[in-house]
Amino acid sequence: MSVGASAESKAIAKSIQTSIIRLAQKGRAAGIHVILATQRPSVDVISGIIKTNFPTRIAFRVASRIDSQTILDTPGAEKLIGKGDMLYYAGVETERVQCAFISNDEINAITRYIGAQTGYRQCYNTPYYLPSPAPAEGEAGGAGIDMNDLDERFEEAAKLVVMTQKGSTSDLQRRLGMGYAKAGRVMDQLEAAGIVGPQEGSKPRQVLVQDLDELSTILKTFGR
Repeated sequence: MSVGASAESKAIAKSIQTSIIRLAQKGRAAGIHVILATQRPSVDVISGIIKTNFPTRIAFRVASRIDSQTILDTPGAEKLIGKGDMLYYAGVETERVQCAFISNDEINAITRYIGAQTGYRQCYNTPYYLPSPAPAEGEAGGAGIDMNDLDERFEEAAKLVVMTQKGSTSDLQRRLGMGYAKAGRVMDQLEAAGIVGPQEGSKPRQVLVQDLDELSTILKTFGR
């Protein structure tokens, strides 16, 4: 599945981000590969939770060092020469590789060929999305969580949740000796990182990460 011009899409409906993240988290079990592309690599488009759920990233030549840092967490893409020259990051280290360069003429020729076939009278437009309702009072949500200021026990809590497959605030209190407010704050950060799902009343949260190897990939995006 390929999602293009994501900056413009999210400007129309922020709820698309939630659907994309959920698909990235669950799609691998069904063999769905998600490719997310944007021409505007800013932090409001490539957010922390997006980077967490898309650990494999590619950057072509960008305008500035900051743009490279936003995509790859490291500079370098601003020095690429174009025409398929790119940096590839899969969660370990960045590699410089050369991909096939397709010119605009080739793209136009392919689209003309497809357009000439029968059965392609018009493109399929996705329906408009309604904004997600605001969380009810007392509910935790991923919005507004600063993932650059994680709690010092975030990693410890993440490992406990994944090993026990139980997203419970009271479990963090009991097993890690946290106070109620601290445990709730850490659980909100785990949700924002895509490790647990949203709060559903008094039930434990759904754990979205199945093993420590998968968790390790997520933690690396936060420098853990």
